[in-house]
Amino acid sequence: MDALTRLHRSLAGGDDEELQEESILGDTEDLCSLSPLQRIYAFAACLVAGLALMILSFIVFARPIKFAVMFTFGNMLAVGSTAFVMGPQKQLRMMFDPVRLYATAIYVGCVVLALIFALWVQFELHTFRAKDGF
Repeated sequence: MDALTRLHRSLAGGDDEELQEESILGDTEDLCSLSPLQRIYAFAACLVAGLALMILSFIVFARPIKFAVMFTFGNMLAVGSTAFVMGPQKQLRMMFDPVRLYATAIYVGCVVLALIFALWVQFELHTFRAKDGF
């Protein structure tokens, strides 16, 4: 069994004992005009861009808005990169599966809270500077 088949089974929630005849990109063959190799390249590009944005966001950590936006977009790119492999419908269906629903809710909640707190901290910094004459 090759690595792509094992990856597909693990992403699909199946175990190694189940025999599945479809390829890793089988569900998205009819929905996308990209070739399987192009989808793998798009997956890798989105994943690398997302990770780069998350790492670079720590450089601008002192600026809460920039940090939150870069970190959020980096997370979205990294999580969304798998849509190229399995398709967006299947990814959303798996994310909102009852087993993964709590994890999805916590992830989305943390992303929203990061943006809210960044806006709040930025607002507090501006009011602090205005009050002290900075």
